[in-house]
Amino acid sequence: MLNRIYIQNYAIIDEVEIDFNKGLNVITGETGAGKSILIGALSMLLGARAEAAALKQKDKKCVVEGIFSVENNQAVTDFLTINELDIERDLVLRREITSSGKSRSFINDTPVSMQQLRALASAIVDLHQQFDTLEIGDADFQRIVVDTVGSNETILSQYQAQYHIWQKAKKDYTALLERKANLSKELDYLQFQFDELAEINLQENELEDLENELKTLTHAEEIKTILSETAKLLVDGEQPVVSEIKNMASRLSRFADIQPSIAALAERLHSVQIELDDIGSEASSLSENTSLDAGRVDFVNERLSTGYKLLKKHSVNTTNDLRTIQHDLAQRLGDFQHIQDDESQLQKAMDSAQKEAVVLAGKLTDKRKKIISTIEQEITALLKQMGMPNARIKIELHPLKDMNNYGMEEVVFLFDANNSGRFEPVQKVASGGELSRLMLSVKSLVARSVQLPTLIFDEIDTGISGEAAKQVGILMKLLASNIQVISITHQPQIAGMADAHYFVYKQQHNGAVRTGVKLLTKEERISTIAQMIGGEKPSEAALANARELVV
Repeated sequence: MLNRIYIQNYAIIDEVEIDFNKGLNVITGETGAGKSILIGALSMLLGARAEAAALKQKDKKCVVEGIFSVENNQAVTDFLTINELDIERDLVLRREITSSGKSRSFINDTPVSMQQLRALASAIVDLHQQFDTLEIGDADFQRIVVDTVGSNETILSQYQAQYHIWQKAKKDYTALLERKANLSKELDYLQFQFDELAEINLQENELEDLENELKTLTHAEEIKTILSETAKLLVDGEQPVVSEIKNMASRLSRFADIQPSIAALAERLHSVQIELDDIGSEASSLSENTSLDAGRVDFVNERLSTGYKLLKKHSVNTTNDLRTIQHDLAQRLGDFQHIQDDESQLQKAMDSAQKEAVVLAGKLTDKRKKIISTIEQEITALLKQMGMPNARIKIELHPLKDMNNYGMEEVVFLFDANNSGRFEPVQKVASGGELSRLMLSVKSLVARSVQLPTLIFDEIDTGISGEAAKQVGILMKLLASNIQVISITHQPQIAGMADAHYFVYKQQHNGAVRTGVKLLTKEERISTIAQMIGGEKPSEAALANARELVV
């Protein structure tokens, strides 16, 4: 339950601290005194958007802090444990807005994200504001009511997990089909390109090697002549150079003992002789093996021509570039075969996931069907208690064309205010007062189901008065026997049911208007309720009526 709220520098509030009680807490006050501002501050504390415009004094920060009793609340304990936050006897939530408009959130004095604050707040407080009555006609809200009262959280979670698996498999399967379709369009061309490269079957650096070979083949006769002349000059001619050098070295060697430098010179000539003899022999061998092979020239020219066309076609420069392209084409063609294999596997996985989702969706549907009659009976009974004896609620499950994240059907609330037998969607036929009482009935039922510690109403009694207001007060009193209820009201019948009655007022202070909140005594409550009945100066009859209303 909410034990205390502290508000500083928010709208027209300088500083306010309110200690709430168990049971039914009622807040009343004149129009414009600041009741809705309290709700606004509470809403901000629970995670609503914060704006710098809310600051009363622009040079000071705004602070809203709530202290909650959360003993034996396992959901809160689990949240604090999972998020590595301190577990204290009391839970402290705080929002701050700096003068620059920056918002900060805290749980037990530890900075947290807005998402974390909202998640925790939703487990301890339900804040119902005036415009929230319209939610009763919202399909999502209606479904949530049925699933909450029916305790369908587990089966719904299981279904949603399987539904997401199915959707993921469906998405993967669709993407694969698109990829297959795109690949199919170019499959023939890919195969043609691959066959073209596979047919020539180029080896590593082959075109470059063939270019060098062609140069050799083209100049074969000229090369053979030069090689032959070289061999003849050195070793095969009438006066070969090698023989002359050999003879010269021999003649010099005779004087080696006379002059040492001649010995060195003779040795050098001998080395030259050996080298030239080797050159001559190699030139002779190359000459014999060099010949113009017209067939080879044609073959090399033809292969080079084909290779050059492929280089130009694929906009590359080397043999190895073409080999890489051939490898990539082979891989893409192989991928197409893999796609066909994967398609079969993905389709099986998708079909299997869908079947399991359908089974779980069916179980969810069965649970919803079982709880509907109970919800209808309890809401109808509550409406009767609040002065609507002829009102009936009917809940239908409308099958969907396709399953969605919440099952195979849409939950629809239908309403008949006059027992006419004609049920229409709630939002079309219910008046403002009927919507308020219907929403209160639904909130009461849901609050019991989820065991919310605190339920806050901002003028849930709009559009009702008299006996209907009294019955609403009785229901709120009954609801408050199990949970804490905080309600802003203009109805004296509801104010009279309060366990604690707070009065919001405006006062002048140093030329400025300030908002204050006061916990009323019994006599003050009687006076305040009498004013709600008979105006600023209530009559004795109004005072007597007020005494009867105060319980």
